Amino acid sequence: MSYSAEISRTNPSCFLFLIDQSGSMIERFGGAQSSHTKAQIVADAINRFIDSLGVRCTKNEGILNYFDIGVIGYGTDVGSAFTSNSSSQILHSIGTIYPNHRMEKSIEQQMTGRGKIEDVEVNFPVWFDPKNYGGTPMCAGLRQAYNALEEWVNKHPDSFPPTVINITDGASTDGDPTNEANNIKQLGTNDGTVLLCNVHISDKQATPIAFPDSEAMLPDSYAKLLFNISVTLPESFLGTAKNLGFAVTPNSKAFTFNADAVKLIQFLDIGTRTQQDNMR
Repeated sequence: MSYSAEISRTNPSCFLFLIDQSGSMIERFGGAQSSHTKAQIVADAINRFIDSLGVRCTKNEGILNYFDIGVIGYGTDVGSAFTSNSSSQILHSIGTIYPNHRMEKSIEQQMTGRGKIEDVEVNFPVWFDPKNYGGTPMCAGLRQAYNALEEWVNKHPDSFPPTVINITDGASTDGDPTNEANNIKQLGTNDGTVLLCNVHISDKQATPIAFPDSEAMLPDSYAKLLFNISVTLPESFLGTAKNLGFAVTPNSKAFTFNADAVKLIQFLDIGTRTQQDNMR
């Protein structure tokens, strides 16, 4: 399992997000003092990720389809969650998705030339909107992911394997997701099996834990379940994580607990940076 296949238009790679859209996602991220809900923080992170991925795939000749990308939301409904694309199809080429967005204005804090942090109005591309209704049917979301990924790996046997990132704030309400997660991890290409990553977010103030190598430091059974269904970070990912300031070991899992907004974006960026090294 080398995870070193060259990424090209002939042999693209794939990112698939599974997003908890249950009613509890309306709670404030990290506590009552936060001005953003968990659903909004996750949506912002995914939109930034898609924007970054699209920029990396844009060359002089246009947007090159180095990646397929999909978002599955699970809450009241389970299915494709791209706001800007009404198709029920789960995975789309970056060249199809990236130009298909709307622009919104948002306020960001930026460092000025005088060394001060000021609020600045910026234009922000949106592909995915926050939602927060219903329960947390994670098993159903994972089954949809399996179906889409099984078809994808059969079509791309020589590609860098797909990366799946499940972002949730609570326990699955339609059963134990372990079997569905294991089924996904058994899929793969000639370069390696699917990389299943999990991100736990919370409305509570607690010390974030990134890429633990043991469940012993995790505070509850659900965090331990997500830890155990996550893959161990491949060696090539460890170097990227270290460069971003994370303390990792050869046994570190692709899991974060109570990730804050900055760490969430960094988590998403690790896979992209690693795969970008293989792009031709």
